[in-house]
Amino acid sequence: MEEIDINQGLSSAEAEKSKKNVGGAKTKSIGKIISSNIFTLFNLINVIIAAALALVGSWRNMLFMGVVIGNSAIGIFEEIRAKIKLDKLKILTAPKASVIRDGKETEIKLTEVVENDLMVLRSGNSICADCVVLDGEIEVNESLLTGESDTVLKKKGDELYSGSFVTSGFCKAQAIRVGDESYSGKLTASAKQPAKRPSKMMNDINKILKIVSTCIFPFGAILFVKAFFFSDTSLTESVEQTAAALIGMIPEGLLLLTSTALAVSSIRLAHKKTLCQNLYCAERLSRADILCLDKTGTLTTGELKLDKIIPIDVNFDLNSALTSFVNAFSSPNSTLKAIAKGIADGQAEKAASVVEFSSERKWSAASFDKFGTLILGAEEFVLGSENLCAEYSKAGLRALVLAQSKSFIADGRLPDDIEAKAVITLSDTIRPSAANALEFFRKQGVQLKIISGDNPETVADIAGKCGFKGNCADMSEINGENIAEIAENSSIFGRAKPNQKVEIIKALKSAGHTVAMVGDGVNDVPALIEADCSAALQSGSDAARCVCELVLMNSDFASLSDCVNEGRRCINNIERSSALFLVKTIFSFILSAIFLFLPYSYPFKPIQLTLISALMIGAPSFLLTFEPNFSIVRGSFAKNALKRAAPFGIIAAVCVVITVTICGGLSVSEDFSSTLCTFLTAGVCFGSLVRVCIPFSKKRAIMCILILAVFISVALLLPDIFFLSFKP
Repeated sequence: MEEIDINQGLSSAEAEKSKKNVGGAKTKSIGKIISSNIFTLFNLINVIIAAALALVGSWRNMLFMGVVIGNSAIGIFEEIRAKIKLDKLKILTAPKASVIRDGKETEIKLTEVVENDLMVLRSGNSICADCVVLDGEIEVNESLLTGESDTVLKKKGDELYSGSFVTSGFCKAQAIRVGDESYSGKLTASAKQPAKRPSKMMNDINKILKIVSTCIFPFGAILFVKAFFFSDTSLTESVEQTAAALIGMIPEGLLLLTSTALAVSSIRLAHKKTLCQNLYCAERLSRADILCLDKTGTLTTGELKLDKIIPIDVNFDLNSALTSFVNAFSSPNSTLKAIAKGIADGQAEKAASVVEFSSERKWSAASFDKFGTLILGAEEFVLGSENLCAEYSKAGLRALVLAQSKSFIADGRLPDDIEAKAVITLSDTIRPSAANALEFFRKQGVQLKIISGDNPETVADIAGKCGFKGNCADMSEINGENIAEIAENSSIFGRAKPNQKVEIIKALKSAGHTVAMVGDGVNDVPALIEADCSAALQSGSDAARCVCELVLMNSDFASLSDCVNEGRRCINNIERSSALFLVKTIFSFILSAIFLFLPYSYPFKPIQLTLISALMIGAPSFLLTFEPNFSIVRGSFAKNALKRAAPFGIIAAVCVVITVTICGGLSVSEDFSSTLCTFLTAGVCFGSLVRVCIPFSKKRAIMCILILAVFISVALLLPDIFFLSFKP
């Protein structure tokens, strides 16, 4: 490690010379988007089927490959469009690093941090490179690296690891390892799979696709063997019949439908100034039945205003003491800023030592030659009582006590000889949109839990002003044994420490709830990580934004209602449209199984099923997917979709079997029998479409009429192309 001037840092020339990419949050690359849409299992199956048809010269029946190529092209286009939009937002939300270069503090991109850079770290900052503390003290949370949520005090000479974040304090630290050489970089490189929160919808879709892909090859092999070796069928016809059965089994548009719908949802939310860090976060949010909110910065704007200073010791030089206190901290929080703005300038003394505020301690302190130690914080944590501040807390004010000790503070612990000198009250500014936002979630059946480190009565008063009331719990009086009962039965939590926020969310999840969390502060980070879905405000800490799946660019949690509605629209429409795809899959599996034992040929040509798939399934499913649909998400995705699809799949299979049997008994031509089966199957699929369109709107009615008209027109005008015959 090179020696560096703590006041000058690197020069611009030195920084440019040792420039090295640190890396940053990126969306999937264009190359990966293209490959993930082209190189899929079902595309491979389709290519194999197409190759088999080509080998026997059945070129017309390869028309389904046009649908396959079109599907992949649409998927690629929509995902790239979403990537471009989200990348632009990520640039705006990406945390910056504060460094000293050429003797001046400046903000740069994380990717521009180089070795030996002099970094300036404050509460809420993410640590983007391994570094060594040169001056100052900070407390850091290394839970993202170690899993341990306890804060660690770092002093001069101690090493800081990238991937951790600052919970309190201020320091200057020299970067010693950046990018892939850093601690978090090595962890990322060695990790086989990053931890991801599951998507219930995608899990169900993947289960369906796994079953289909497992069964499709055995079915295909048996059908071909039966047709070619045990029936009087030519090689070409055997391949065509097998291909028709397999094409029917493949829900080829289902994955495309899902990925496209999710990509479009991300674009829509981006237009509304909400960044989706991954495609499934809106889905998880829409399934949440409990929403946990931090008060400060969420219900309120996060800005404080000094209300009153109530002296207790009239002989105490209160103005000079407060001036000295607020000037002692190089990185003042909102409380200190409000006090500094509201008091008259006094004679400031230089601090001998400071202890920054933290959510665990609930106080901050500074030691001076003139005043001894001054402590500012919650009365119950500073004095062990609530007598002085109780009446102000009941009035909805944030009440703090200023206390003094003649002793200097040591090892971050409060001295014993503490005397109260004043009570300081501050008022929060409630967000204008807070009441309507809370009302929206209540109407949607989502339980609300307001969790704050402030006095419970203050939190309850703020919540009441937003139109929200509920049982209130003082977490300073709660032990771990009854946390589950308290979490379930209470709606407002005061004096909650960061680890208690995590315990509340764990308890709610253990009780079977899907929990979402909104926060903005560094003290919210452990809870945000634990929640099923998390959202951060753009105005909040770097650490909060880095760990959250949703970032509200306008810093207004009322925007979360747009995310919920978008998630519901996406899930409900995909669930409804997927029923159309599964009708064909269920019908094809049943029919293939039955025709293994019937003395008849499989009644479809591949091109006939392509016609049905394109008109009765593919086109309407995409049109329906982008409609407004904000109904509450209920039940399992797979069960709901299969419940809608199974009756129509069974009816279609029964109709075809009866038709083929009757036609076989009447010695009707196979071409006419196939034509009847095509029309019957199309009719059942159209019935399924009508079912999912209920209740009808004008647009849905027009869509159904047009689809039916196009199908009939194509069948009547181009019968030879689709092997349709109207002569028995």
